[in-house]
Amino acid sequence: MDIILLQDIEKVGEKHTVVKVRDGYGRNYLIPQGMAIVANKQNMNRLEGLKRREGAVEAQMITEYQEIAARLEGKTIQIGAKAGTSGKIFGSVTNVQIAAALKDQLNIDVDRRKISLPSEDVKMVGAYTAKLMLHKEVQPEFSFEVVAE
Repeated sequence: MDIILLQDIEKVGEKHTVVKVRDGYGRNYLIPQGMAIVANKQNMNRLEGLKRREGAVEAQMITEYQEIAARLEGKTIQIGAKAGTSGKIFGSVTNVQIAAALKDQLNIDVDRRKISLPSEDVKMVGAYTAKLMLHKEVQPEFSFEVVAE
């Protein structure tokens, strides 16, 4: 079954592309969830209009994301955590805590799923760097410091 994707779907394809999927996956999951539409002649004609409209909205979002990136530049977020005498914290710092710290300290409201932590777990007191995946073109890095409470 050929479908037009309405959003990026991991391991299937990117938004506004025509892909071939199994009939059951398209008919029973992607189309009812609003993630895709059938790639018939009528919908293929609508695809150009969809791309234009979403391109205008995306251009506006990119400017907002660039403003957020500018506000993040050069700033360090501090996250408090309970730690032992050796500097090892109890548990680990998660992207939920970083999102809350961004909201509290810099008044930047971002979804926790858009925060990419370093490859190693944050389990020690110290300075780290994280990446904010706002858009394909705007992915600012910011530093955060884990301090003992």
